[in-house]
Amino acid sequence: MAPGLQSICVIIAAKNASDTIGTAISSALAEPQVSEVVVIDDGSTDATADVARSFDDGSGRLKVERFDVNRGPSAARNHAIAISTAPLIAILDADDFYFPGRFAAMLANDDWDLVADNIAFIQQSMPGASAVVPARFEPQEHFLQLSEFVEGNISKRGVERGETGFLKPVIRRSFLDEHKLRYVEAMRLGEDYELYVRALALGARYKVIRNCGYGAIVRGDSLSGRHRTEDLRQLYEADKRILATCALNPQETALLKEHERHIREKFELRDFLDAKARGGMAGALKHALQRPTAVPMIAKGIWLDKTARYRSKPKQVADIRYLLQAKPLKQ
Repeated sequence: MAPGLQSICVIIAAKNASDTIGTAISSALAEPQVSEVVVIDDGSTDATADVARSFDDGSGRLKVERFDVNRGPSAARNHAIAISTAPLIAILDADDFYFPGRFAAMLANDDWDLVADNIAFIQQSMPGASAVVPARFEPQEHFLQLSEFVEGNISKRGVERGETGFLKPVIRRSFLDEHKLRYVEAMRLGEDYELYVRALALGARYKVIRNCGYGAIVRGDSLSGRHRTEDLRQLYEADKRILATCALNPQETALLKEHERHIREKFELRDFLDAKARGGMAGALKHALQRPTAVPMIAKGIWLDKTARYRSKPKQVADIRYLLQAKPLKQ
C-alpha cells in the first residue's frame, strides 16, 4: 500500500535468526497496513540476511540491511527508524510473529501516541506453535500511567513473568521525533522499558487493548535470558538517569526507585558471582569488602537462591498463556 496516515513500518532486529526470520517477515507483510518491513541483521554468523531476503513478496516493502559487527538491538532499531519513513512504527522480534488482523484492531481509534495489544506466549515445544489461533477477548481498553507501567516491570519471585515492558506497541514517529526519543544504544536489556518510561514521563498517551495480535515463542535459549552483568548495570543506571532528568510525581519517583533497587540487587549478586568465578572465594570476599553497601543485597540474593526450592512448588507450564488478563468472548 502507498504510505498513508495509518501506514506502518515493522522493524525487526535479528541476530542468528535464520530459522525464524521467515515466519516473522511473512506475518508482517501479510498485514495490509504495513508499508515497510525493515530487517537489520545485527552481525549474525549464520545466513539470517540471505534468508530474510528470500521472503520478499515482490511488493517492494521489504528492506534488509546488515551490520558487520553486532551492535545490539537498540542500535539496530535506531538504524531501522532512521532509514524508514512510515508515520507509525511497530517492533517485531525475529523469533515472534503477528496474528492475522493485528493492526486493524489497534488502529480502530486514533486517540493514542502508543498503542499495544495482548501477547500470547507460546511454548516452542507446542506442535504448530507458529500457527495457533489465539483466544478472542472482549474489547476492553485503558491508558497506562507511568506508575502502573513501572510497577508492572517489578517481577515477583514465584509469580510468572508478565512485565508490561513486554508489550509491543505501535508508536507514532511524530511523537518520537518531537521529543527526540530513540533507544539508548548501550542498553541490551530493558531497552524497550527505558524508552517507554521516558515517553510516559513526557506525557505519552499509552493505550492498551485486550485483543491478542502478537505471538511470542518461548524458547529456553532466548537472548533476553542470556543477559550479561553489564546489561543489568545499564538497566539500573537508566532508572537513575530518568530519576535525575524527568519531572515525576512522588508515586512515580518511589516506583522508579523500587525498580532501580530491584535491578541493582540482581546486578550486585551477579557481580559478586563473577568475582568468585575469577578469583575464587577469596576474590569474592575482597570484592564484597570493596562494596560494603552491596553486601546486604548480595546476602539477600544468595539466601533467596539457596532457599528457592523450599518456597515454591514446580508449576505446570501451559502451552499458551496471555500477558494481559482479559474476559474471553462468548463463542
